[in-house]
Amino acid sequence: MPLQTLEPQRLYRQIADQLRGLIAEGEFDVGARIPAERDLAKQLGVSRPSVREALIALEVEGWVEIRTGSGVYVLDRPHRTGAPTAGTEWGPLEIIRARRMVEGETAATAAQHGKRKDVDAMRRAIRMMRETAARNEVPHEGDRAFHLAIVNACDNVVLTETVQGFWESRHGPIFARMIDYFETMESWQAAIGEHEAIVDAIASRDAAAARDAMHQHMDKFHQRFSASWRRAKAS
Repeated sequence: MPLQTLEPQRLYRQIADQLRGLIAEGEFDVGARIPAERDLAKQLGVSRPSVREALIALEVEGWVEIRTGSGVYVLDRPHRTGAPTAGTEWGPLEIIRARRMVEGETAATAAQHGKRKDVDAMRRAIRMMRETAARNEVPHEGDRAFHLAIVNACDNVVLTETVQGFWESRHGPIFARMIDYFETMESWQAAIGEHEAIVDAIASRDAAAARDAMHQHMDKFHQRFSASWRRAKAS
């Protein structure tokens, strides 16, 4: 009997597969509103963030439309892709949790071993963020430069490539759609303030404070992506 290699599936992917199967089988008619995020989470025995990632994956694939403040509605067949488009993508909220663990330690290490040039690079990145935000543009490049300046201060190529991998994951369709819904200029202004707290702790060579400031930043980042759909931008 020929056997195929098995691969562990991401939780959001398993949820998306179940919902896609129900739609394909006609459990939900075209135009029908599927159960609310909280109800799906309860029925499936999973967290609401995992359901959210699954719903966004299905939206990317053209199976559903998320109408902010209204609900999630089934689309007709012409919108659907031939196969799942995000099967290998990391879940955005899972990425943030991983970043919290890794970058909390890179911030602490930067505080212990970083040099003046590293702190200067962090402050330049924050200035870049402020200048970009002042033009009402999303300061992604300054944000990336800030986090890479921190990990570069650790002088460890494995850590640097790990953090770069986190950043590359932002270009995935699910993460990009999540950004469209939940990132605003207001949230970016808050993030810039959080970055300043991190660099101040690193400049003071306070490893514990640097770790705590990075943890707080990632916790708030996670909260922004977990906010009520009613607070999301209209799509």
